Amino acid sequence: MLDVLFKRRSIRKYQDKPIESGKIKELIKALLLSPSSRDKKPWEFIVVDDRELLKKLATSKTGSATFLSGAALGIVIIADSQKSDVWVEDSSIASIILQLMGESIGLGSCWIQIRERWHDSGQRAGDYIKTLLNIPEPYQVESIIAMGYPAENKPPHNESQLPYDKVHFNTFGKDA
Repeated sequence: MLDVLFKRRSIRKYQDKPIESGKIKELIKALLLSPSSRDKKPWEFIVVDDRELLKKLATSKTGSATFLSGAALGIVIIADSQKSDVWVEDSSIASIILQLMGESIGLGSCWIQIRERWHDSGQRAGDYIKTLLNIPEPYQVESIIAMGYPAENKPPHNESQLPYDKVHFNTFGKDA
């Protein structure tokens, strides 16, 4: 697991290559195995591989989602906000489980934050996506995870650069 964590980087450039259906099934299984508070599973997932929809989703928030148009997949993480008071946390856990699974099978990914972000039209990014993908109330959009075969090579994280000063034992400010 540490190998996957060290290797996982935010990838924003993708090869023009589809993801095999077997790998998509593995990604979906990982999503459905994501833990949730009290096992309520408020999350649901929209797997988008349609190039035109990916281009429209790439405009869902001001500026920083454009790379989605070059990804093979965009997986929209949504949740029923009335099913659980911690839908944000549960959806976030699913988002990172998806990214780690992708890394473990040779895919690159990047998280696109949607909740509390804005579309160029002045409407919330989540509302833009809900209209585009026909998502009903009370579902909310947490994120989109862009996925594909990497077209950029980023070095893995280096253990010597880990911020161990952010770890406290028993009380704040106490080192090991």
